[in-house]
This record gives sequence, structure tokens and C-alpha cells, in this order.
Amino acid sequence: MLKKIVAFTPLLGALTFPLIVPITISKFGVNYGILSALLISSLWFIAMLRTSEMPH
Repeated sequence: MLKKIVAFTPLLGALTFPLIVPITISKFGVNYGILSALLISSLWFIAMLRTSEMPH
């Protein structure tokens, strides 16, 4: 199960970010677009760190 999460974390972030941020900007304005970009990128970064696999 963890292998699937590790595999999909970069893909999920790479697809989510460019879809949600422009939609947020067009519906709610630039300020909320920047806020959503900050939140998505922070959550994506944390998820990438939590699921990273380091060689032993």
C-alpha cells in the first residue's frame, strides 16, 4: 500500500496544482489563488517528505 502512495504522491501534486490554482484565481481572485497555491504546495511538500524512501 505504501508503494502506491509513494508512486502517486508526485503525480497527484503535479496534476492538482495546475488545475486548482487557475480555477481559484478565476472564481475568487488573485489573493485566494495565491493562498491556494501556498496551501497546495505546502501540503504537497509535506506529503513528499513523509512518503520519501531513502536508500539504506
